[in-house]
Amino acid sequence: MTSSLPPLLDGVAPLAHLGVIRVEGADAAAFLHGQLTQDFALLGMQEARLAAFLSAKGRMQASFIGFKRSATEVLLICSRDLLAPTLKRLSMFVLRAKAKLTDATGDFALCGLAGSAAQALLAGADAPWSRRDVDGATVVRLYPAQGQPRALWVAPAGTPAPTGAALGEALWQWSEVQAGVATLAQPVVEAFVPQMLNYESVGGVNFKKGCYPGQEVVARSQFRGTLKRRAYLAHAAADVAVGSEVFAGGDAEQPVGTVVQAAPAPGGGVDLIVSMQIGAADGTALTAASADGPALTLQPLPYALLDDI
Repeated sequence: MTSSLPPLLDGVAPLAHLGVIRVEGADAAAFLHGQLTQDFALLGMQEARLAAFLSAKGRMQASFIGFKRSATEVLLICSRDLLAPTLKRLSMFVLRAKAKLTDATGDFALCGLAGSAAQALLAGADAPWSRRDVDGATVVRLYPAQGQPRALWVAPAGTPAPTGAALGEALWQWSEVQAGVATLAQPVVEAFVPQMLNYESVGGVNFKKGCYPGQEVVARSQFRGTLKRRAYLAHAAADVAVGSEVFAGGDAEQPVGTVVQAAPAPGGGVDLIVSMQIGAADGTALTAASADGPALTLQPLPYALLDDI
């Protein structure tokens, strides 16, 4: 089992693994509203959005935390290894919309805040994906990890980092896994519909908004009972790579899932987010990478799954 060490999750971590896409123009929010799984048309200045960009088949090509800097500027924070291909694909759909997409990673500093460092800047931002502006920076409340508050801090490049102890990026990555909200990365592009990562339960899908690529697949999975996979937390004693398959009951022929995200656990081993068949979470022996690979121990999710919308 993984160690529970909340005192370690207190401080400020640089987030070099993330990048920034800037969407500018009169139609910036409307354009994103028509492309992503969340409502950007009604996005206010006191909130952010968790959202996914899907293929026509409903498979996730990228995930974002998005927020407005003004009425005509939206920032999308995503995994840096997906930024270039995502920027290219999204730009193909701009057509006549008054929106320009650029890689703005160099224009911003990004930090992860945990524990007291997060709490100090989150006054009034009480729910996940709520936000506030502090001294020119945007602070977005994230899902907590190990009972500790967490936040994303985004500021113009050159802005001094927030006050707080130095938090290693490895510990921040562990907190991301412990929060149970997956950030899509290159090894698992187009592997999941959003519900396979529990996105409908953590604010990543709006079922009442207008059309977007892949919407029919997402709606069918939600309302026709066709969803067969969910995201779970797991622990392994040995290292496991993102994208590794998950096997159940020693069956080497048919994998039941995929490793979505992984981070070294402070108490040893590695903690994971895995997406796998719901039936495989019934106590069946699980392994990663092969039928005789590292054993996986499932752990409770830190949030409840929505039964209906």
